[in-house]
Amino acid sequence: MSEYSDEYDFLGKLDPDSSDSPSIQIANRLKAAILTGKFTPGETLPSNKKLQERFGVARETVKSAFKVLTDKDKLVVTQQGKLPRVRVKAHRTVELRPHVESLFQEDHVAIDFAGFSGETLRGVVSEPLDRIRLGELTPQDIHLRVMVSNMRLPMALPTPVDPAEDAAKVTARMARITDRALEALIHDVNELEELGLIKSGTVEIRMHGISPVFKLFILSGTDAFFGFYPIVTHTVRINGDAVDIFDPMGKDASLIHFSSTGENAEQGEMFVSAARTWFDSVWSTIATEESPS
Repeated sequence: MSEYSDEYDFLGKLDPDSSDSPSIQIANRLKAAILTGKFTPGETLPSNKKLQERFGVARETVKSAFKVLTDKDKLVVTQQGKLPRVRVKAHRTVELRPHVESLFQEDHVAIDFAGFSGETLRGVVSEPLDRIRLGELTPQDIHLRVMVSNMRLPMALPTPVDPAEDAAKVTARMARITDRALEALIHDVNELEELGLIKSGTVEIRMHGISPVFKLFILSGTDAFFGFYPIVTHTVRINGDAVDIFDPMGKDASLIHFSSTGENAEQGEMFVSAARTWFDSVWSTIATEESPS
């Protein structure tokens, strides 16, 4: 593989042991660079020739990577005779994972999360935590504040579709799911500290009685990711019985990114400030310290 080096060193090199094809690896590296702001909306991307030299691949491989970014991810615009460029609106609705992975490359990791349960948070930090175990990432400390709905209290959501059904068994099911996610998150961070892979790791948990209608991530106090939970009807099994419920679905929530730094700071600073104020106000008033049962 070529040792070509230039201003795009942050794209790294291809992994010969990866199960992904070279074209998918290139697409993923460019996608991460776009979503983390290394390439800004409207900015031109490296030419096909430059990417061929950088990664030591054939022209068709690079063309396939750009096809993924244009047709599937809708992040890039290509025109005959012009360099590909980042779609202007690509920075609005985003994937959170690349931003979290970028954060874990820093010495200090701080994430505030508010939402339905800790499942989504654990999902996005699980890979960076695994990479710390492998020695690929080396943050000094990790501080997570997790604020979720207390499913041991009566809640408007989730709830049975049939009012005659016992709503308590629905929220009790969600309480068990929340406990499992939070217990695993606490264990994973504490284990890294016990192994000496990080200097300190804390996971603070607080719960409140507000029904879950949105999720919020605040990264290092400078970037906020916000999305509403769509309410869907689906069937779950509780104690062996099929129960139709109205459920806020976290996996279907599209996140919007607001940043108080970079080119769009003026637009994002107000939202980030309001999000931090809201989080801290709930955290210090009606949210209470809880441990997973």
